[in-house]
Amino acid sequence: MVAGMAELRTSDGHTGRRSAGHGRPPAAAIPAGPARVCLLIGQLGLGGTEKQVVLLAQGLRARGIDAHVLLMFEGGPRESALRAAGVPVVHLGFASSAVGARMLPANAVAFARLVRHLRRLRPAVLHAFLFHSYVTAAPAARLAGVRVLVAGRRSLGDFKRGRHVMLAVERLATGMTDLLVANAEAVAEDTRRQEKVSSDKITTVYNGLPDSAFAPAAPAVIDTTAPVVLCIANLKPDKGHRFLIDAVARLRDQGLPTTLALVGGGPQRRALEEQAARLRVDVRFLGTRTDIEPLLARAQVVTLPSLHEGMSNAVMEAMAAGRPVVATDVGGTGELLRDRGVLVPPSDAAALAEGLGRVLRDPGLGDRLAARARAWSLRHLHVDAMVDRHVQIYRELLERRCAE
Repeated sequence: MVAGMAELRTSDGHTGRRSAGHGRPPAAAIPAGPARVCLLIGQLGLGGTEKQVVLLAQGLRARGIDAHVLLMFEGGPRESALRAAGVPVVHLGFASSAVGARMLPANAVAFARLVRHLRRLRPAVLHAFLFHSYVTAAPAARLAGVRVLVAGRRSLGDFKRGRHVMLAVERLATGMTDLLVANAEAVAEDTRRQEKVSSDKITTVYNGLPDSAFAPAAPAVIDTTAPVVLCIANLKPDKGHRFLIDAVARLRDQGLPTTLALVGGGPQRRALEEQAARLRVDVRFLGTRTDIEPLLARAQVVTLPSLHEGMSNAVMEAMAAGRPVVATDVGGTGELLRDRGVLVPPSDAAALAEGLGRVLRDPGLGDRLAARARAWSLRHLHVDAMVDRHVQIYRELLERRCAE
């Protein structure tokens, strides 16, 4: 028991980290935490989960916890931010594109490499994100003797329906996992319902936003005199862009022309360009962008027409920036926007047009919704709240292990 408790470290002297001026309540004392944590993820692209892993690793490091990020497949543009913060990044070399006979030996070698790294680093906690990572982390943690294993659940389980092998592997991994951490109550409830996970094995921690998300920004230049409707989402079918373009055409027909700015890339771009041309609406395809704050500052309203969603970073960032949001009531979006935005049903262009029109025609309504959303996000969505909650979870799980 004494040896186990040595894995806990008290982190102090950081309670002044939260910057003044954003209206957040005073920070509570940062709880004791593990000496070392490893975060496992597939890659470090520009997705929302990857961003949260970087923020968590940086926050752990700032609290005196030795955080390491382990990459299964490849790096990405977020890797430099980790290295700048002094967070070691380990490439494990799992094969994401190899097929057939080459896949198994390549991944067997990478799995052995993962186990060796865990044995060498001896982390108190291994926290895995997304499906491939957490099903790999479970046997690796067991073989390496890692005391606590946590798995992050970031989306609804729709993509697993009918995929019996995937479900079986996931359930096996869940049985070896100490706790699942969902990023929305909707995700947690979906996991409990579909996978029969008990309530005491899953908890919810909202995604976190850095100070820059709350800071004022100079508006980006978008050459138009019409109101700008901004959507930040990869151009994939489940993001519902086709309904959004239809909604913008309906607004134009109602005497309310807008400029729709779409941020993100993906396989639907050509089809959406053709739809916009056919309906003769002003749609700007801006591609992948990193200057999100200026784009938010330029928009009159932000929208997300997703058909399925876990917890949207794009909606969170719009709330933090004080922009009114009109979005479909799917996944965790309702948790974010209830009484703080306009929620409409998915796959309903008419309802989406009506919601956008309400905000565009009544700027006072948009201002009130935006103010409530920003105030709520300051209290609940700041990165410090996210990191502190994870440290608390790690500590409690380690204490439980020590007591066994």
